[in-house]
Amino acid sequence: MDIDARGPRFGAAVTTVILAVVLITGSAWLLAWQTLAFALGAAGGVGRSPYGWLFRRVVRPRIGPPTEFEAPEPPRFAQAVGLAFASVGLVGYTAGPEWLGLAAAGAALAAAFLNAAFGYCLGCEMYLLIRRVTVHTE
Repeated sequence: MDIDARGPRFGAAVTTVILAVVLITGSAWLLAWQTLAFALGAAGGVGRSPYGWLFRRVVRPRIGPPTEFEAPEPPRFAQAVGLAFASVGLVGYTAGPEWLGLAAAGAALAAAFLNAAFGYCLGCEMYLLIRRVTVHTE
């Protein structure tokens, strides 16, 4: 079943703010929260993430029904990519080196910002590229 395309973009906007605050403050706790949000989105789909829940309950009722839909698999894969970067960042912030945490959180921030501001999902594009390369037509 396809999902409201505005949901992942809303989640990316929240993620952008969270990761910007992580980079400004160096908060490993806040990065741990974002890592958990990515894990829930990767495991259950973006609708199961805390930001997906917030979108469904608070935002969507105020902005009306969706007019554009997308397949759930690419955003879910993007959540897994975000999870990988956030996990590496968390290791950097908690065990060192700190530059690793900064770099990984910065990369995740850049990807989230691209989705939030321009609707360009790097993880989704990676998913589609991998599918094109690995799915063989006969």
